[in-house]
Amino acid sequence: QVQLVESGGGSVQAGGSLRLSCEVSGYTSSTDCMGWFRQVLGKWREVVAQIARTQTAYADSVKGRFTISRDNAKNSLYLQMDNLKPEDTAMYFCAAERRTWCNGVFSYWGQGTQVTVSS
Repeated sequence: QVQLVESGGGSVQAGGSLRLSCEVSGYTSSTDCMGWFRQVLGKWREVVAQIARTQTAYADSVKGRFTISRDNAKNSLYLQMDNLKPEDTAMYFCAAERRTWCNGVFSYWGQGTQVTVSS
């Protein structure tokens, strides 16, 4: 059974940093497409960053501030978030798909971790 478990969310002031982690169990995700999404209550879930093999992609709103990475030895995905802004406040989810390229479809999702940024 594939499971994704996020951690690292919390409350921070604007300009601060947080590092989200996503631990994957049930399969080895070292080259597969994985991503971070976020959702604000009442709005659509939006993609924040994706990684497949070593290629990364970011939403325009987080470019230069967020960094997605993976640790294959730990079968984990990370999102380093710097210079956080109040508009980054959301529930953050990690997702995975058993494919070595990303096409926007993800079969596996975590339960989410809340990030709150105060001004």
